[in-house]
Amino acid sequence: MSYIKGYDPETLREIVDLGECRDRLDELGEQRSLAAILERVWLLKVLDRLDDALVVAEQSVRLARMAGTRKDLLRARVLHATVQQFRGAYAAAIHELNMCVEEAEGQRWPALAAFAYQHRGKVSYDAGDYTAARADFKKALFLRQEAGAPEDQLESSLLAIDAADRRRAGASVAS
Repeated sequence: MSYIKGYDPETLREIVDLGECRDRLDELGEQRSLAAILERVWLLKVLDRLDDALVVAEQSVRLARMAGTRKDLLRARVLHATVQQFRGAYAAAIHELNMCVEEAEGQRWPALAAFAYQHRGKVSYDAGDYTAARADFKKALFLRQEAGAPEDQLESSLLAIDAADRRRAGASVAS
């Protein structure tokens, strides 16, 4: 079940039903599987419980390193970077996502590379670098198309490209 109802066209943040997210977080409890921990990180993040999200994100990266696959570790690192982004630590998030992009591309994992590019674009967008954001969103869209991604992922990249274009145009008018 997807808890994402859409994306805010201005902030690019997920639109969620907070009650459903809280209920799911309660339902997960203290489950210790990597999948449950990753889901808990995301839920804590969208519920704006960022200190808790950071602690659990760091735990997910450690668990993925010890017991997961390289793809699991990459997903955990991207999610960790998104928590850093929400906390305003853009440089740290970009640094982590740069490494994730490199690894995913080096391993020829287009879906994971697209995931990392999309999130790196969101960090750049939040940091006000709309040109870099747009480039990452375009790359994510291309890789998602190449990987045969579902329509909702393609749509989120298109929405992000449009938002970056609007912000770039607004910034150039303001100068």
